[in-house]
Amino acid sequence: MPLITVNLIENVFSPEEKAEMIEKLTNAMVEIEGENMRSVTWVKIEEVPEGQWGIGGNAMTAAMVHELQSS
Repeated sequence: MPLITVNLIENVFSPEEKAEMIEKLTNAMVEIEGENMRSVTWVKIEEVPEGQWGIGGNAMTAAMVHELQSS
């Protein structure tokens, strides 16, 4: 039974975008494992509070991620 864990910075993705991630990640695993595994493929989204996720020595905020998305 696969478990896919996705870590995200809080307040970056909408509920609709997270639902899309769950669907697409499940579909990707089913392509590899076969359709019979769909019902036992888990996707878990964990959100980390803004400022508690660092990249390159800098704490990231949702605003910073949104700026990256728009560039």
